[in-house]
Amino acid sequence: MWQDYGSILVAAGIALFLVVLACLEIGRLAGHRRLAADPDTARAGNATVEGAVFALLGLLVAFTFSGAMERWYWRRALVVEEANNIGTAWLRIDALPAASQPALRNLFREYLDARLAAYAAFPDVQKVRAGIAHANELQSRIWTEAMARCLEPEGEKARLLILPALNAMIDITTTRTVAAETHPPAIIYVLLILLLLVGAVMAGFAMAPAPERNWLHMLCFAAVMSVGVYVILDLEYPRVGMIRLDTVDQVLHDLRATMN
Repeated sequence: MWQDYGSILVAAGIALFLVVLACLEIGRLAGHRRLAADPDTARAGNATVEGAVFALLGLLVAFTFSGAMERWYWRRALVVEEANNIGTAWLRIDALPAASQPALRNLFREYLDARLAAYAAFPDVQKVRAGIAHANELQSRIWTEAMARCLEPEGEKARLLILPALNAMIDITTTRTVAAETHPPAIIYVLLILLLLVGAVMAGFAMAPAPERNWLHMLCFAAVMSVGVYVILDLEYPRVGMIRLDTVDQVLHDLRATMN
């Protein structure tokens, strides 16, 4: 499913655009019938209902867009934080005796390679999960190796430097996993689409007094709203859509380049 998410999202955006146009036309036809049956009171009280619907629609669009953008920034910041945590732990290996460092440094290189490979595998979720599982296994090996070196008489002084850094490096992976899986409840998006379609019907109804279709307004309304919903959903999944976090991963690649 996720392999085709980008294409599915584009297709859904186009479908939403067409459905919104259809709802505008339905509202316009309903308005024509109402005007023909009762031209004097056809618009009575409509402004109040339209105002309530469009106000709620605007609030929901603002809420979902703001939340999606905030989560995008949060996920981006976590990539930088992970790079900092790994870099700090890497540097603190210097506190161990020289003879104890090579094995731990090799594990660090393997670990960062595994993390990068896991995120590069998107949108293939099976490969991502396998890559993360491999990285978690390397985490355990790094911790075991570090503990063994710190418990040696020569490495005891490095314990307070290395172990907290390793804890931070390990903890950030859980935070990033939770961040990647944090999204609003599906009912929020269902409500957003329903309000959009109801709003389109009401907008079409309001256009009924015009003798001909106002294609400019109809197309602009459908395009703006469908693109807005598309961008919101794309922000929620920045590893599989058009809006990507891949460029931020460069900080991890740069860190890997320093691990000579």
